[in-house]
Amino acid sequence: MDPREFFFRNRSYTPIPLVLVIIYFADKEGSIWLPGVILVMLGEWVRLNGVRHAGRRTRTRRVGAKKLCTSGPFAHVRNPLYLGNMMIYSGIVLIAGGAIPWVMLAATLLFFAMQYSLIISLEEETLDKLFGKDYERYKKAVPRWIPRLQRWTAGANESSPSPWFNTLKFEKRTLQTIAAFLLVLIIRVYLFS
Repeated sequence: MDPREFFFRNRSYTPIPLVLVIIYFADKEGSIWLPGVILVMLGEWVRLNGVRHAGRRTRTRRVGAKKLCTSGPFAHVRNPLYLGNMMIYSGIVLIAGGAIPWVMLAATLLFFAMQYSLIISLEEETLDKLFGKDYERYKKAVPRWIPRLQRWTAGANESSPSPWFNTLKFEKRTLQTIAAFLLVLIIRVYLFS
């Protein structure tokens, strides 16, 4: 099996060892709550908007797409869901604190950069095959990680976003995971430190 496929199919589970390390080293002494909470909220906002435009397709275990999504946050950055995840985890690291929060933050970003580089490589290869010149044009205009300020519209495929109720339903598992992670952190830091 292609390692890229392994990481794609298991992208919800591969961060578990990282989560355990963050929880283990958590300590209220190094906690930076306000920036952490802001990052978690911004990251989830980016994810919610991405899911709102891409829909249920974001929950698949197979690489591919029926259509190229270039609306909403996808008109600013090619990987808003992964960017949102990195923001959420970075915020959680800041909330978790510890003796070395900046080292933990760097390790977290490095972990996701490596994982998402593999996944994105596979996704882009597949999207190139599926959408050819349209995807090539999109890829040249819209950055992979750093959002462009101005919305890309040339050749954009405008789709109607899902209603917010459906979006929240699609994103329920992520919201539950964030809440559980934060609850475990609070219990670990404030009851067992």
